[in-house]
Amino acid sequence: MKHAKRMDESILVCVYYGLNGERLIRRGHKLATLLDCPLYILTVDAKPVDAFDAEKSGYIERWTDLSKELEVEEFIIRDNEKQPIQKVVAEIAREKNITQIIVGQSAQSRWEEITKGSFLNVLLKEVPFADFHIVAVKRPIANEEYGTFEKGVRAYVVQDLDTYKIVFTCPKSVSIEGIFFKELGTDFDNGIFKFSYQNKMHEVRIKEGLVTNPHLIHSIYGLSNV
Repeated sequence: MKHAKRMDESILVCVYYGLNGERLIRRGHKLATLLDCPLYILTVDAKPVDAFDAEKSGYIERWTDLSKELEVEEFIIRDNEKQPIQKVVAEIAREKNITQIIVGQSAQSRWEEITKGSFLNVLLKEVPFADFHIVAVKRPIANEEYGTFEKGVRAYVVQDLDTYKIVFTCPKSVSIEGIFFKELGTDFDNGIFKFSYQNKMHEVRIKEGLVTNPHLIHSIYGLSNV
């Protein structure tokens, strides 16, 4: 059971898709714990939730789980949103009586716009009653164990005799659709393939275009014997 928290402070963390989202949420949680106040998480997207690709759905799932783990007050998903981001942030800030807002500065995140003068000036005018924390974050990486990756691209895994290979055009045969993150500094298709199954994200290692652990895919999809 949640204990009563002081209500003169309230924190909103704004996240967009990328691995830095979890870091921002944990930063917000740390601050909320110190202040013993409510914490809210907000993400905004112009598309409806049911149109999210596997990558976006994976982030939503992870942030939902993290919100439950950290017992945040509410994880707010504003999908199919036609308003400008700053209008949505202002609306939520007023609704939840937010006093502090945390956003991330990243070269590959839409939230980087908040660090640009024109956007920030508009946001400050929209939410003059809140303090802003602009958090510098690293460029996203797909998996620290393997190194740094390029931006994800849509790809498919298909069966190839006794293993599975990755292709980048939609095949006519049975396939698994997902996102491929190619390792930087390689001429081969080496990297990570991420895909969604039963509302959960899975990933397999790709080496020279082939799945290195085909039994994982087979156990999930049962495409054929391997």
